Amino acid sequence: MPITFDGKLVIATSSSALFDLSESHRIFNEQGLEAYRQYQIEQEDTPLEAGEAFPLVRKLLAINDMVNSNSGVEVILLSRNSADTGLRVFNSIEHWGLPITRAAFSGGKSPYQYVEAFGAHLFLSTNPGDVRAALDLGYAAASIISPSRATTKNLAAELKIAFDGDAVLFSDESEQIYQTQGLAAFTASERAAAKTPMRGGPFKPFLQALHNLQSQFSEESCPIRTALVTARSAPAHERVVRTLRNWNIRIDESLFLGGLDKGAFLKAFGADVFFDDQEGHCVSASEHVAAGHVPHGVANKPQE
Repeated sequence: MPITFDGKLVIATSSSALFDLSESHRIFNEQGLEAYRQYQIEQEDTPLEAGEAFPLVRKLLAINDMVNSNSGVEVILLSRNSADTGLRVFNSIEHWGLPITRAAFSGGKSPYQYVEAFGAHLFLSTNPGDVRAALDLGYAAASIISPSRATTKNLAAELKIAFDGDAVLFSDESEQIYQTQGLAAFTASERAAAKTPMRGGPFKPFLQALHNLQSQFSEESCPIRTALVTARSAPAHERVVRTLRNWNIRIDESLFLGGLDKGAFLKAFGADVFFDDQEGHCVSASEHVAAGHVPHGVANKPQE
């Protein structure tokens, strides 16, 4: 029987999101590829420090201790390194005790095409170009925004993931009206379409896979908690509620903030990561929690 990931939540992460490769990148930028290669070989027995996606990945993998082997979480490493220079990354994975066994080393090319090959529900990277390419393929992807030094990691065992709504979980059709016609037109449109479910955005399949994983637990014992954190407010909230009901997807907490800054609310929720389509919101949120910029939708189109 061939091995498949059916029933699993599949996460792809770049090596630079999983580990701190800032010194390696500095050498590459200042001295070139051969110096970078030599440095990685010389340092291959020196474990890399944790990167921005490391706490999230470790919490995701810990869920495997609570489920059977046919479900749970599979984490794939996608790296621009060659297998030669990537040996340090695999040694670091072993050092940190992460059960990651599958990888694609693309030898300097973008590895985004392997997101589709592995069937990943989410791709985390520090390279915005790779993230955009994965989004263009129809896969959830985000650029990890480096958090403030004042940010404290959520050390609780429960994994908490927060999402923006429009252009992330939902399509950007409503956001287009807001951007081009203003708040009044947006509110009128959402009120008129309150009973019409929205189309899914790039993160809908990831949310569905999370929901499927949550469904293996009772609500009291579930190690995953999700939240919708949106600038919407009443009456634009109704379409959101009815859309999620139509999708038969559970969101544990929903915050309709009416334009209030999201950072304090994400801190109160205790998010391990927050996904938003607007980079400014991600930078603001990263003062409190890790954030992932989703460069999708009208807010990310180049200005004419």
